Amino acid sequence: MGILAWVIILGGLAIGVLVGLNVPFLIPQLYAKYLSVAILAALDSVFGGIRAAMEDSYDNTIFLTGFFSNALLAAGLAFIGERLGMDLYLAAVVAFGVRLFQNLAIIRRHLLKK
Repeated sequence: MGILAWVIILGGLAIGVLVGLNVPFLIPQLYAKYLSVAILAALDSVFGGIRAAMEDSYDNTIFLTGFFSNALLAAGLAFIGERLGMDLYLAAVVAFGVRLFQNLAIIRRHLLKK
């Protein structure tokens, strides 16, 4: 990735953080589990996309389908678990959390090698 790409990525991240901190938006407690696992799954997809881009194997179709299917699967597990009276969302938290840290470690290794 070139310097311009990193400037765009970091600029978008900074704008997103500033908007998120300054817009008063509250999530109802009822949806907190669904949103938290969906965000974790989406972050896993984003870090997987960054990793794939660094390995020169990025495919936009794979990224987009993985992004939405992971988020829907995680939210679906939380919903089914709530209906059954079980904490199935914890399975998604563990699975996506492990993958998130693995992708982050691989990205770190790629950056340190350069």
